[in-house]
Amino acid sequence: MTEGILRKILDYSSRSNPYPLYEELRETPVFRDGDGLYVVSTYHEIKSLLHDPRISSDARNLASTDADLLGEGDGEDDTMANLPPSFLKLDPPDHDRLRRMTNRPFGPPHAPHRIHDMRGELNDIVTGLIDSVAANGNAERIDLVEEFSYPFPVTVICRLLGIPPEDEARFHVWADTLAASLDPDPDADPGERVKKTQDTRMELGMYLAGLIEERKKNPGDDMLSQLSTADGPDGAMSTMEVLSTSALLLIAGHETTVNLITNGMLTLLRHPEVLDRLRAEPDLAVPIVEELLRYEPPVQLLPQRTPLADIEVNGVTIPKGSSLWLILASGNRDPLRFKDPDHFDPDRPDVQHLGLGSGIHSCFGAPLARLEAALALSELARRLENPRLLEDPPPYRQNAVLRGPRHLPIAVDGIRAA
Repeated sequence: MTEGILRKILDYSSRSNPYPLYEELRETPVFRDGDGLYVVSTYHEIKSLLHDPRISSDARNLASTDADLLGEGDGEDDTMANLPPSFLKLDPPDHDRLRRMTNRPFGPPHAPHRIHDMRGELNDIVTGLIDSVAANGNAERIDLVEEFSYPFPVTVICRLLGIPPEDEARFHVWADTLAASLDPDPDADPGERVKKTQDTRMELGMYLAGLIEERKKNPGDDMLSQLSTADGPDGAMSTMEVLSTSALLLIAGHETTVNLITNGMLTLLRHPEVLDRLRAEPDLAVPIVEELLRYEPPVQLLPQRTPLADIEVNGVTIPKGSSLWLILASGNRDPLRFKDPDHFDPDRPDVQHLGLGSGIHSCFGAPLARLEAALALSELARRLENPRLLEDPPPYRQNAVLRGPRHLPIAVDGIRAA
């Protein structure tokens, strides 16, 4: 039954609803695909592997590649050519060193108030974006992705890194081009697409390199300044490492949040009783976001992991050097872990989902992503009058890893004042 199922999951025709295929895949918790890679789809096995030090995230440990299955992009940060890998694609001790250094200006224990202190600024960005939608005056058709859930997190990343306000528009264009490069596009000219992506990488890299040098001379309190000038117990980051880390924050930190907000609004519009509750109970946004991370996670799977030794999982031996895929979204719907897993329930107790990963590679920006999504969804629920879907399912992105609608057309009767 499961033969060829991975290609069905990756096929665009399954993008709007891959969950029946995940259910079928879970019948064989450790599945060996015909292309030689191993696929793990059940919650407890995935959770164990995410914490197993024998599982490598460094592609250099792969005995072979399965990139042809994914197409042009694997959904991870491959943002600028000739940069060292970000810590997302490294193993200890290099991973641990770079992650510690990046975390110093971002969160506890060295910067415990960084995310909390951004709350007011995030509220202002959300308010401004919804006000802009209202000012356009076209309530008959709003594309929530283009007009809200895409520009919101990229603006936040700009503020976090310390991009000058006058350069934010350029940064938006670069982010848009690089995000598009993650999605295979059968209608685009491959040569032109590659050239455009390479040119954008070069422009962004040169811009960031110049900004890093300027911040070394005149540091501020933004993350780019602190990454460029910090010299703590792990030493200082090289300019190339700062560039690589900045690229990771831009792409990984932005794309997942776009999908989380968009998947979230789509789910709420499909469950109007929950949307009504959120409008009346803004604090419900926190458990809603946690259930969304389980029910419709923005990152569906982690490809191209590999064992550093032969390992046994659920009675199956996965050889050293094999390609290993972990289907996070399938684990989140595993009935052996979650009762009635296909039901969206923000009152669900003990939501220990895999939506932000787990173990040493758990989502670095999780606190910020959670806050952005909670603020966005609660404010959209409060201000949009009678929102309703115009297309269901909406058109989805090509990417199977970073799964979410490319557009989310909705109509509203009006937009309440801020």
